[in-house]
Amino acid sequence: MAVFDASDIVEAAVRIEENGANFYRYAVQLAAREEIKTLFQTLAAQEVKHQETFSKILAGMDRNAPPEGYDGEYAAYLHGYVDNRLVFTAVAFAAEMAKLRDESSALDFAIQRELDSIHYYREMRELLPADRRDAIDRIIDEEKEHFVRLSAIKKSLAC
Repeated sequence: MAVFDASDIVEAAVRIEENGANFYRYAVQLAAREEIKTLFQTLAAQEVKHQETFSKILAGMDRNAPPEGYDGEYAAYLHGYVDNRLVFTAVAFAAEMAKLRDESSALDFAIQRELDSIHYYREMRELLPADRRDAIDRIIDEEKEHFVRLSAIKKSLAC
């Protein structure tokens, strides 16, 4: 028996994008260069759009949660799993952010999170109905673009 159905996977994506937007808003404060601040602001806005896209997909899906011992038990489990395994809790988020000291470390963190998102969404795509895959493909393409932009800026800082 699968632990998650397709709607659970999409719900996790909503949370990933929410956490991504929160990270980029935080990263703006670490950026010294205006172009990097602008990039982080742009990426935060795009993550919000991704979150909205996933929320729309989720709203159109059947929810087949397993039986619960109490209302919200399954959602609490899923949120805990996503926060602790795929993304991070508020406490872990604060701990990770405390490690970031400058725009270079923020860029490294962002690059890794974008790669994580791309891999997750590629796997997730296969679990969704065919009529939902175009939206995921667009988001994967945008996440790849984020990765490329972040990597190019990181490379320019190393020169």
